[in-house]
Amino acid sequence: MSTYLEKLGILSQMISFAKVDKEIKDSEYQFLLGVANQLEVDKETFDSLFDKKVEKVVLKSEAERILQFHRLVLLMNVDHEQRLVEIEQLHNIGLKFGLPQAAIEQVLTVMHHYPDKVVPPAVLINIFKAYNN
Repeated sequence: MSTYLEKLGILSQMISFAKVDKEIKDSEYQFLLGVANQLEVDKETFDSLFDKKVEKVVLKSEAERILQFHRLVLLMNVDHEQRLVEIEQLHNIGLKFGLPQAAIEQVLTVMHHYPDKVVPPAVLINIFKAYNN
């Protein structure tokens, strides 16, 4: 997968996204910490990302960008609230990733059909596949 600096950039972007509504709830922190563990980033380094800026990450492959978009969708929904500012920010991030606008909008619509708004990875992948053909 990514280099260590790319992993820090991924986490930094997620932390920045979590802060968009001006607060980080415990459920969001725990989710972010879980992602940090998956990326093999220690807790001390992870916690330091809340206060320091890390160089922005440019995810090279579309698969990496879709995975990061999915992480952000999960993060947005982990507190069982979706604020308009979060939805708009997520939409803009997807566009900056070069993801198809229609696919982004479809993901943001279908998430309401799943428990806790957790879109299964296979569903998400199929949505993006449909717009790449």
